[in-house]
Amino acid sequence: MDEAIGALGALAAAAFLAATVLPGGSEAVFAGVLALHPELVLPALAVATVGNTAGGMTTYLLGRLLPRKEVPPRLALVRRHGSASLLLSWVPLIGDALCAAAGVLRLPWLACLAWMALGKGLRYAAIAWALS
Repeated sequence: MDEAIGALGALAAAAFLAATVLPGGSEAVFAGVLALHPELVLPALAVATVGNTAGGMTTYLLGRLLPRKEVPPRLALVRRHGSASLLLSWVPLIGDALCAAAGVLRLPWLACLAWMALGKGLRYAAIAWALS
């Protein structure tokens, strides 16, 4: 049991860090936890989603803390689609930028949280399904 808790803790840390501006990925850790503890599919899915969403919301907060001057045109996608654009926050390379852009644009945090969690959760669910 202690080993399973440690694995979920490592997954939480990896998922959080992977969603910040720091480089790294959590998919391999997620797959490793499922390989070692297949009985932990639902807890691992929940931990990875919450951790990755928390990391994404940290990036959102950093964007929100930036002084708001003129919004660059490259944020047009996020401006056009609003919080729903964070459904793609899991995509490598652009996901962090989408989260930061949502913060810079001062999009509603609760809607951002919901769309971000949905996208990230679906990604981990797809990985779990592919591994089963």
